[in-house]
Amino acid sequence: MRSDHVKKGVPTAPNRSLFYALGYTREELERPLIGVVCSYNEIVPGHMNLDKIAEAVKAGVRAAGGTPIEFPAIAVCDGIAMGHVGMKYSLVTRDLIADSTEAMAMAHQFDGLVMIPNCDKNVPGLLMAAARVNIPTIFCSGGPMLAGRLSDGRRTCLSHMFEAVGGYYAGKLDEAGVEEYENAACPTCGSCSGMYTANSMNCLTEAIGMGLRGNGTIPAVWSARLRLAKHAGMQIMELVKRDIRPRDIMTPAAFHNAETVDMALGCSTNTMLHLPAIAHECGIELDLDISNEISSKTPNLCHLAPAGDTYMEDLEGAGGVHAVMMELNKKGLLDTSVLTCTGKTLGENLEGVVNRDHSLIRPIDDPYSPDGGIAVLKGNLAPEGCVVKRSAVAPEMMRHQGPARVFESEEEAIEAIYAGKIHAGDVVVIRYEGPKGGPGMREMLNPTSAICGMGLGESVALITDGRFSGATRGASIGHVCPEAAQGGPIALVEEGDQISIDISACQIQLLVDESALAARRAAWTCPEPKIKTGYLARYAKLVTSAARGAVLE
Repeated sequence: MRSDHVKKGVPTAPNRSLFYALGYTREELERPLIGVVCSYNEIVPGHMNLDKIAEAVKAGVRAAGGTPIEFPAIAVCDGIAMGHVGMKYSLVTRDLIADSTEAMAMAHQFDGLVMIPNCDKNVPGLLMAAARVNIPTIFCSGGPMLAGRLSDGRRTCLSHMFEAVGGYYAGKLDEAGVEEYENAACPTCGSCSGMYTANSMNCLTEAIGMGLRGNGTIPAVWSARLRLAKHAGMQIMELVKRDIRPRDIMTPAAFHNAETVDMALGCSTNTMLHLPAIAHECGIELDLDISNEISSKTPNLCHLAPAGDTYMEDLEGAGGVHAVMMELNKKGLLDTSVLTCTGKTLGENLEGVVNRDHSLIRPIDDPYSPDGGIAVLKGNLAPEGCVVKRSAVAPEMMRHQGPARVFESEEEAIEAIYAGKIHAGDVVVIRYEGPKGGPGMREMLNPTSAICGMGLGESVALITDGRFSGATRGASIGHVCPEAAQGGPIALVEEGDQISIDISACQIQLLVDESALAARRAAWTCPEPKIKTGYLARYAKLVTSAARGAVLE
């Protein structure tokens, strides 16, 4: 066993003495040592139940003959971090999580790992660590939150909550109306109830083969989540026995499967950052062009919030991620020969799976659209690409042209939106919010929600070198590459410039003569960094383009 390095023979007697100090017995040390990476904390609603998940995982490990040993991973609540300097610290934690988990796994020589993530950067960070360490690993997330319910019976969620703020500034809601949303939007523990980033990544963990069936969709408050955790604890022992490792599972074909499921589900645009970063740790390079190729032949089968009025609990009731994969497999869109954490192939896992609700998971022959939920746009404004959640864009905004309204930060844009200075037809441009320029590539959920809440979601587009929450809807185009801080064309946009967007054609153009752009480029100088000390300053020096997943080099 790998753990023999810290527990076998006379040379490791000092190591064993420290295990004994922890209360472990000789009998426990004779079994495989399984690291249980628990992301429990008391600040993230999606993580407040993870102590219970960890206990269930450890029970499963013990039942299958292993010795579980728990250690922590950090997690940020993106919703609480939203709209202030805290959001600069969200994406950057992905690499802190990967690095710290690698350090713990290597320092203590575990035989296997069970990862217990749930929200946003915590999931890709642990997947990156799993790929990097490459010892038998399985994931069990904390599960999604249930949808809320307003006094009139309508279901609600976090994206509605953010849009309610915009409704308030537009005079559509009073303070009592806002308060009703804040008391109803997030009624339970768990990752927020729509197809936002956390749920997207937990679903894709299942799709790529690193989580058992139900990992992405069983609600956090259901007892089935605890049973899933116990089965994950049991299954890690089988993976250890057979020496099945993350890179045996996360192959190029598995990533293509995950991207296919991504398009069918209508996942968060943040997956376009995270999947390439995880693949990079596996020695696999995913580029944005592959995403469009997959999207072009993958029908969009689901419209969960914010694209529609259905939620993760509904997806679970319909059969979950495996039911979506079953529909995709009807047209041979998945490689079913890939190995998964069950020890079986994807094809074997899909045997007997049924789509129980054709109104929620559309049949493959009757999709919402013939192409996928995410589109990568290119043009002279984004030569390396930018991304939009196509499934959450109003039909009238699939093509749009309008004048640029240029802002140098999220705060400037928010102030203008709340003041009523943005009008139908405008194209809001927020720059110097990219991985380097932010630094940290903040989410623009506040401005996009304000635009939608004020009734402008069908007439105003927003373009940024920052990124978006999975809760964002509308013509919200992010990850513009190269970013402004790298001298990308978005840095050259001036107030009033016409910008043309054609999402169906995957094109975005700044309608300014090339000679004028050349003159602007010659006069451009990069602004001083916004932050010059601490972790963010180090991050800004190391981070690469969003088109590469914002990996560190």
